[in-house]
Amino acid sequence: MKAVVLDASALMTFFERRSGAEKVEDLIVGAMRAERRLLMSVVNWGEVYCSTWEASGPARARQLRAEIDQLPIEVLDADFETALLAAEIRARYRLHFMDSFAAALGAAHHAAVATCDKDFNRLRNVLELLWIN
Repeated sequence: MKAVVLDASALMTFFERRSGAEKVEDLIVGAMRAERRLLMSVVNWGEVYCSTWEASGPARARQLRAEIDQLPIEVLDADFETALLAAEIRARYRLHFMDSFAAALGAAHHAAVATCDKDFNRLRNVLELLWIN
């Protein structure tokens, strides 16, 4: 079963119904049907939560958490090895550190990374990227 890592931008696109939300919805439906695994780093999950809190307040952030909990997304902890790989990706490719966790998860799980963040283009020869928008 193929795995896909969701970057924070992909999940935010889904919840904010931005252009590309239907692509994320297709990934979610595929995970519900057990056609693929959806993974997300706890660091990127925290980025979604924090961004929502800052933009819409704590009540909306807590509501969003409950909504995410209902989705077939495996939120994985950032252990030492993942943090080390993320740091190396940050240093080599100048990707934002939080984004480097999504990239590290993709590399560690041989998974595609779903994103709409164009900075990931720096990794186009290293990781499989699924462009959301």
